[in-house]
Amino acid sequence: MTRPKTLDAARPVPPGERPAPRRRRRGPAGSWRAAFRRDWQLYSLAILPLLFFLIFRYAPMIGNVIAFRKFEPGGGIFGEEWVGLRYVKLFLNDPTFWNVFTNTLVLGALTLIFCFPLPIVLALLLNEVRRRTLKRFLQSVSYLPHFLSMVIVAGLVMQMTSLDGPINAFLDFVGSEKISFMQDPGWFRTIYVSSEVWQTVGWGTILYLAALTTIDDQLYEAARMDGAGRWRQIWHVTLPGIRPTAVTLLILNIGTFMAVGFEKVLLLYNPLTYPTADVISTYLYRMGLESSNFSYAAAIGLFEALVGLVLILSANVISRRTVGTSLW
Repeated sequence: MTRPKTLDAARPVPPGERPAPRRRRRGPAGSWRAAFRRDWQLYSLAILPLLFFLIFRYAPMIGNVIAFRKFEPGGGIFGEEWVGLRYVKLFLNDPTFWNVFTNTLVLGALTLIFCFPLPIVLALLLNEVRRRTLKRFLQSVSYLPHFLSMVIVAGLVMQMTSLDGPINAFLDFVGSEKISFMQDPGWFRTIYVSSEVWQTVGWGTILYLAALTTIDDQLYEAARMDGAGRWRQIWHVTLPGIRPTAVTLLILNIGTFMAVGFEKVLLLYNPLTYPTADVISTYLYRMGLESSNFSYAAAIGLFEALVGLVLILSANVISRRTVGTSLW
């Protein structure tokens, strides 16, 4: 059998003319170098963020080694002696830790259930407002709580729920008995989630409102021509249009599921509400900084990080297989 001739070999070369040189295919390394030389100014903008993550995110991970070593203040930076899984077994057999773990799951689930869908609902409602001045006013009012300091938010919550606060004044006015909200463990989760909704829902609508502007108006026009009402347009056009944004934010929220609000819980809780208010982050604060048990706290923190990693990886895989949208 004879080899088939290539196109270059089949084309006759006129006398006195040199054959055209063959182009060399650039590999991935060559294309990357060419792109870097061409856009090095843009790549240089990533230097500071990379340094930030390297110094403040990745370098501190080395300290996780003290979860497996006995660390004492004033001693070696990586602990005195290797103790293996001693501290891991210690918190796994501690009933207090499992109570704290349960509180974290409950508060995280309640926060996700209420604080994730409400920004979508509010964004859809704001999108239906036609008067621009009214829409801007409603947006400003809903965004404002996000810019308040956590200390101010905690102070407002304590004033509202105190025995001589407006809520108890209203209860007294209607003839009901006053309630010690901040001393009753049964009320803490309701107070926390309510304040979280008030503070974060308005700010969470920004990304959804931005996603709504990318939806093609011709889709709404086609839906109206097919006889779809406003509710059907929202269901079949608007919600599918913002689905990638919603799924991305859901995955990110699941990733931070275990890191439920440390600052707000720390400011609002007290020893009387520990049974329902104490979460892993506040428990770590007391064990590590107040009790100086750094190795024990590091072991719990490492466990929390691993749980969060598993959650975000699982959410990403499930989202990619069911919805077709994922972070990576």
